[in-house]
Amino acid sequence: MRSIELFAGAGGMALGLERAGFASVALYERNADACGTLRLNRPEWTVVEGDVRDVDFPGVGPVDLVAGGPPCQPFSMGGKARGYEDTRDMFPQAVRAVRELLPPAFLFENVRGLLRSAFANYVEYIRLQLAHPTFPVSQNVDWTTNLRRLQRFHSSARDEAGASYAVMVHLADAANYGVPQRRHRVFFVGFRNDLDVGWSFPPATHTQDDLLVAKYVSGDYWREFGLSPDEPPGSMARRLSRLATGELLRPTARWRTVRDALSGLPDPREASSPETNHVFQPGARSYPGHTGSPLDEPAKALKAGDHGVPGGENMLRHADGQVRYFTVRESARIQTFPDNFCFSGSWTESMRQLGNAVPVKLAEAVGRSIAARLQTAQFRRRCVGKHVASATSLR
Repeated sequence: MRSIELFAGAGGMALGLERAGFASVALYERNADACGTLRLNRPEWTVVEGDVRDVDFPGVGPVDLVAGGPPCQPFSMGGKARGYEDTRDMFPQAVRAVRELLPPAFLFENVRGLLRSAFANYVEYIRLQLAHPTFPVSQNVDWTTNLRRLQRFHSSARDEAGASYAVMVHLADAANYGVPQRRHRVFFVGFRNDLDVGWSFPPATHTQDDLLVAKYVSGDYWREFGLSPDEPPGSMARRLSRLATGELLRPTARWRTVRDALSGLPDPREASSPETNHVFQPGARSYPGHTGSPLDEPAKALKAGDHGVPGGENMLRHADGQVRYFTVRESARIQTFPDNFCFSGSWTESMRQLGNAVPVKLAEAVGRSIAARLQTAQFRRRCVGKHVASATSLR
């Protein structure tokens, strides 16, 4: 199956989709360092460096999936939250790609800040444009007027003029899919309606409950690392009592932690390795609300700063309260990149790429679910085609 990706960044989504069975036709990215990372690690990929607004999508040819992570800064809780008024809002380009290629499916990702009440109408505008990409949006009125036009059209349940899509908007936590990080992301997933595909977001494969059991009921977590058991927080006594009975547990695995992610890597203060992006960086400090990630929990969401590497979320916090920055390699593991995937650019630029990345395992989980539905639809179409051909030959 063929895919293209807009706003590809360092390749987290591309790697996940590759593992899910998609072959990348083209990756579009404007950041030179991110393009350098993509070319360094996957020289066979077609990396198009430049502004996606200049891309001629029909020239790419038919694809099975259009994917991408439009810049999150217009909607991030840590930014100015100007949304649709921000010139970095690239959702219009995501819609354009779908409109011009009409792929069987699409996948777009963004920050959970997009779901704030302030953006509710704009999210609905995005969803309806993706649902009816060929609807003639007027350039002579503002987006709110176009939203009302789309709402009327959508409620009429008519789309004779072009293809329509069933669009799902879902908020997911990467920790629930084997990523050692609490990273909440919004996904827009759509399937063309003529495929008649029923789809829902893949269920969680990892849970906090399983981690609590491994720590404070069975003790397996501590034994795995050769550590003495830690005392459970008193506030969790009732929950742990119920978990001990097994009544709350599902057939899932435990959340992965920072300790899991860093396992096997030497302390960078004692053994740095520039060739593997594992180099100690001094200067880390905690401040109110930004105290780093503890070893035995999933990491806080890594962030990409506009002015250097952010403190707090991009730090490791030891039990004694000491903090240090995660190295690039440690951050890559937290984002579930493979160890042989290296990053181009300075420490600041590499950390920015990682802070913007889609966790590989999360992209793979969603990608596999989409791929399975597309393969089912293709199989059904082949069967229908053979049935029609057979019936015709008997006439």
